[in-house]
Amino acid sequence: MTEKEFAGKAALVTGGSRGIGKAIAIELAAAGADVALCARTEGTAESAAAEIEALGVRAVPCQADVALADQAEAAVKQTLEAFGRIDVLVNNAGITRDNLLMRMKEDDWDAVLSTNLKGAFNCCKAAVRPMMKARSGRIINVTSVVGISGNAGQSNYAASKAGLVGLTKSLAKEFASRNITVNAVAPGLVPETGMTSDLTDQIVEQMQSQIPLGRAGSVEEIAHAVAFLASERAGYITGQVVVVDGGMTM
Repeated sequence: MTEKEFAGKAALVTGGSRGIGKAIAIELAAAGADVALCARTEGTAESAAAEIEALGVRAVPCQADVALADQAEAAVKQTLEAFGRIDVLVNNAGITRDNLLMRMKEDDWDAVLSTNLKGAFNCCKAAVRPMMKARSGRIINVTSVVGISGNAGQSNYAASKAGLVGLTKSLAKEFASRNITVNAVAPGLVPETGMTSDLTDQIVEQMQSQIPLGRAGSVEEIAHAVAFLASERAGYITGQVVVVDGGMTM
């Protein structure tokens, strides 16, 4: 990435207070973007915002449960009020409620689909209007290799992430004529995230043994892929899923 490639641009990153979302926000900010960080829990995005401002750009922490349309709309509105524009939307907010299907509660299914899939729908719907007016925009949805290959005990999570792939491809076709690209990044094993914090060392080692590159990924490596898709260099790429998993699912 070239220095200050995103100077003068503004991004909204959901789930931006920690893990992959925070790494994405920092990556964009380091290249000059002003960034709004969205987190569901009040007060959790402030420290990440302070780190970003230390890079010499503006940062806005916002509290929103993106599963709720009015709160997703408020996050987009807050971004527009702060920066006057929204060039990049990264739908990264996600939760897990893992269990085998026979033991899974309906509430656990609904919660995961609402945050991971409906949340992206809500944010896209709110952000695309100003992007269409500007005739420019980048939307990147953070899906998962689980949405491609499935995983026992994660039927709700896998369904939500597979749904993001379909959403990505459909919106890419809807908005291409307005110069808005829509792509997805599918991370593999990234132990630094809250999504994998409950995994034992034994499970992590077992998963790593199935990765051709022989190691887990980092949040920074996911952020690199997102930043590329958000850049002008990716202007002819849309409707694609970039898998960043060390070869695990090939």
